[in-house]
Amino acid sequence: MKETLLSLEGLTKAYPGVVANEDVSFDIRRGEVHALLGENGAGKSTLVKTIYGLVKPDRGRMRLNGAPYEPAEPKVARRLGVAMVFQHFSLFDALNVAENIALGMENPPRPRDLAARIRDVSETYGLPLDPFRTVGDLSAGERQRVEIIRCLLQDPKLLIMDEPTSVLTPQEVTILFETLRKLSAEGTAILYISHKLEEIRALCETATILRLGRVVGTCDPRESSARQMAEMMVGGELLVPEREPGEGGAVMLEVAGLSAASPRPFGTALRDIGFEVRAGEVLGIGGVAGNGQDELLAALSGELRTKPGMVRFKGDDIGRRGPNERRARALLTAPEERMGHAAAPDMSLTENAVLTANVREDLSRHGFLRWGRARAFAELVIERFDVRTPGPDRAAMSLSGGNLQKYVIGREILQRPDLLVVNQPTWGVDASAAAAIRQALLDLAAGGAAVIVISQDLDELMEISDRFAALNEGRLSAPRPARGLSVEEIGLMLGGAHDMEVAHVDA
Repeated sequence: MKETLLSLEGLTKAYPGVVANEDVSFDIRRGEVHALLGENGAGKSTLVKTIYGLVKPDRGRMRLNGAPYEPAEPKVARRLGVAMVFQHFSLFDALNVAENIALGMENPPRPRDLAARIRDVSETYGLPLDPFRTVGDLSAGERQRVEIIRCLLQDPKLLIMDEPTSVLTPQEVTILFETLRKLSAEGTAILYISHKLEEIRALCETATILRLGRVVGTCDPRESSARQMAEMMVGGELLVPEREPGEGGAVMLEVAGLSAASPRPFGTALRDIGFEVRAGEVLGIGGVAGNGQDELLAALSGELRTKPGMVRFKGDDIGRRGPNERRARALLTAPEERMGHAAAPDMSLTENAVLTANVREDLSRHGFLRWGRARAFAELVIERFDVRTPGPDRAAMSLSGGNLQKYVIGREILQRPDLLVVNQPTWGVDASAAAAIRQALLDLAAGGAAVIVISQDLDELMEISDRFAALNEGRLSAPRPARGLSVEEIGLMLGGAHDMEVAHVDA
């Protein structure tokens, strides 16, 4: 039995209207890869923020290496050997790797010495990085390496990782797991948060499950199925999305020769994209992060205007129409970045409902907002999509990431779109909520809407898509029926293979 590194005893933290953590107690041992599981809103984020010094508990205590541990701020936690890799990267695109890492250090060494240390540590742990590359030119996986190396330079005794594989390719996940196993073998404890339960089973040796802020169980993931762990998290049976694939109705959206420069300095230009999607159909678009997903959604939402003839909706050229005009015509979208793009952080859920549903839900009249209708619509979204919040007056930033995701997707679906385009619909969402969102998308298509799902989760796309296409460096492969596609064929499509090469696989 490994000795205890960190002990949590009766940790409790309450906010107005909600108890985030209640009497949480468990131990993390040296060299252990320990999973922290729970539904969105179960209290995982509050707990790890407490360990990292971002939140002060109301009651309870922690002990690190047998001594009282009460970090008043993250720099105290880091000094005592606790490091954290957050789900959302905190990097500056215009700076290079070494400069970004230096910003996260209390007393960074000279640039030349730091660059040498970065090379040494990155090669030791199988995460090669050029310290002088500009971060804006890095892939999502390489950016995560920057965050990890920044932590490893602190020689942590406990490394907290929040949804670390959400933007990684399968190959990058394999490399990350090799690194984490090496750290574990050297005695570093890892507290690992993820909704990908098969990854938990492959990596972790202990799992603590939270539900509504309380510890409801522990297990050895290697001896439990993903379904068993999911049902421990939700306290009931896990529903599986169901829908028979349809033939599809009239063409709803036609895209032809879509080419456009990215509005972002380090974005990806769209290159001669063409496809169509029909009423009642789910078109899945896969790809590794940074291959033009954001730009494609912007071109379809109207945030990025296009030349005449490139985008036609219900037979009309909409290339020069903006987002509000497209929404009025029932073309709705939900972007990947929920906080700051899909939702305004400081605004209430009611106000965020007005931002996108004003026209379709008749939330204003003669220039005046109809707050009663807006609040009722927000309450409907909260109820239908099981958004865990005290009420619609709460700011968007007060919700957990998964609950805000449910609100954003629900807000668009309940506006009855003829075409819905979503990017990463279940990003950071627990298994139960992900199943509910996928079922809602399938139900929308079954009701006659066209649905485009852009996602990095291939299992998700294969589960709900009628046809599948891959985005690579701003180019889109020809859509193919999703049923029957092999892993090898999908891999070729994601890698930018031409149609001839994919056809060769069929032979």
